[in-house]
Amino acid sequence: MKTKVFISFMTVLQLFTYRLDAQFVLPPLQYTYDAFVPHIDSVTMRIHYNNHHRAYVNNLNAAIDKHPELKNKDLEELLSGITAVPEDIRVAVRNNGGGHYNHSFFWMLLNPGQTKPSAKLEKAIVAEFGSVNNFKAEFEKTATARFGSGWVWLIVSDGKLKIVSTPNQDNPVMSDAPDKGAPILALDVWEHAYYLKYQSNRSAYVKAFWNVVNWDKISDLYNAYSDLY
Repeated sequence: MKTKVFISFMTVLQLFTYRLDAQFVLPPLQYTYDAFVPHIDSVTMRIHYNNHHRAYVNNLNAAIDKHPELKNKDLEELLSGITAVPEDIRVAVRNNGGGHYNHSFFWMLLNPGQTKPSAKLEKAIVAEFGSVNNFKAEFEKTATARFGSGWVWLIVSDGKLKIVSTPNQDNPVMSDAPDKGAPILALDVWEHAYYLKYQSNRSAYVKAFWNVVNWDKISDLYNAYSDLY
């Protein structure tokens, strides 16, 4: 029941999925490619969005075309029931559906201006991690420790905040995720997200991320899910 409430809420707000004739499309960005300079360069943003994210959308549509019975399912339904997706397209849906979901979520969490956590979210962060700085340090540690490509998340699970990491384009919404919960913050640590500017210095990229975090949106998500998970 909680999962259904979560899915419905996100669908209504159109945070993750944009459909046209039962197919997935690239969601529009709410800012320009150079909005986050110097922390994220405009070339990386352009390539990340137009090339990488678009490829996930196109590949996902190609996979779903092989099973028309899935065209009435939205992205959250596909991922939360990933183990039930037909075996011949399951890997494609996992990788490309996950890529579409993760990136749509990630774009939403970026903001050119400085924001800060709401009082309610800050209180929860302090209760769980001791301080906001401790939370950031733990998040950075998890992000830099992810071997290869993947993501680091802050989720709401069992009423508490938890930092988790997933490989490739996996996420905490997937039915077989080892750590399931409602994501409220995510960072892409694939090399394509930072290599042009930071090269192999992932740690510098992760630290720079705090300068563009949309804490207003994260606080809204926490308010929505803190009583559900």
